[in-house]
Amino acid sequence: MGKQRQTALILGEGPTEFYYFKSLCDVYKNITIKPDYPKHTSIKELELKIEEGIALGYSHIFCVIDMDTKDTEPERTQYQKLRAKYAKPINKPKKGIYCNVEFFETHRCTELFFLYYFRYTSRPYADQEALIKDLNRDVAYQKTTDFFIKCKGLHSYFERNGGSFSTAVVNAERSMDEIETGNRTYTYSEFGRLMEKLKCLKLN
Repeated sequence: MGKQRQTALILGEGPTEFYYFKSLCDVYKNITIKPDYPKHTSIKELELKIEEGIALGYSHIFCVIDMDTKDTEPERTQYQKLRAKYAKPINKPKKGIYCNVEFFETHRCTELFFLYYFRYTSRPYADQEALIKDLNRDVAYQKTTDFFIKCKGLHSYFERNGGSFSTAVVNAERSMDEIETGNRTYTYSEFGRLMEKLKCLKLN
């Protein structure tokens, strides 16, 4: 049954999120974090993964979304429809299923949260490449599976090289505070809020 275990399925849109959240298992030891991602990066594939997670009995499904691919149609509308579909918890008592599906966005992409390990920024980035170039001013980073494996855990790699997880969370929260006060609509991460959700699961 969905509520018999504190389990979080984290769905990213590619291997970056998979390897990063896999590296956080040492931070959140009391819960089961299972990162996964669709084989094809499309909203439809993501929806199939969500439905698979619900059927498997996960109590929480956290979808990690890169907003740089949601700026244009038809992806923008498809994404909004997906969020609306799971706005309320999935509750199927006869099947023993109760699941919260939540979405956590980063603009432009997950690498912004990696940069927040080292420093805060609110500058606009034209594309992922510009953001990754900026990240490389603080730590060597490549968006490749080979790199993710060789660094032996992205989280610990960033901290070994002078970054701080707690700093990243604080910086992510700052970005959301600025978004909500209306100062800008770009360069933000909801990862701080996701980490708080995971922390609450850990304490339950």
